[in-house]
Amino acid sequence: QLQLVESGGGLVQPGGSLRLSCAASGFTLNAYATGWFRQAPGKEREGVSCINSSGSNTNYADSVKGRFTISRDNAKNTVYLQMNSLNPEDTAVYYCATLFGRCSGYADSYHYWGQGTQVTVSS
Repeated sequence: QLQLVESGGGLVQPGGSLRLSCAASGFTLNAYATGWFRQAPGKEREGVSCINSSGSNTNYADSVKGRFTISRDNAKNTVYLQMNSLNPEDTAVYYCATLFGRCSGYADSYHYWGQGTQVTVSS
């Protein structure tokens, strides 16, 4: 069965860090570009980061550039999002998703989605 599962979210204080994981089963993640998206209440889902199938190219939204890092661990069939220097504006449900092709910042481009993991940044 094909599955894409996010984990690693939680409650963190401003300035703290979290590492989100996107684990795939039933297919091989390194055959796909994998993106991270987030959605806060009342707001549209926005692209955060993406890594291409080989891991050689990464993309970041301006709002997270320099703070977040996306990476692959092919042996674990997992993509990570390391989030540092978190602030309350980062609070959202974070989703990972895959597409067969180039990285895209548009949610409609992605074929498979995980269930999401909540990230809350608050004192």
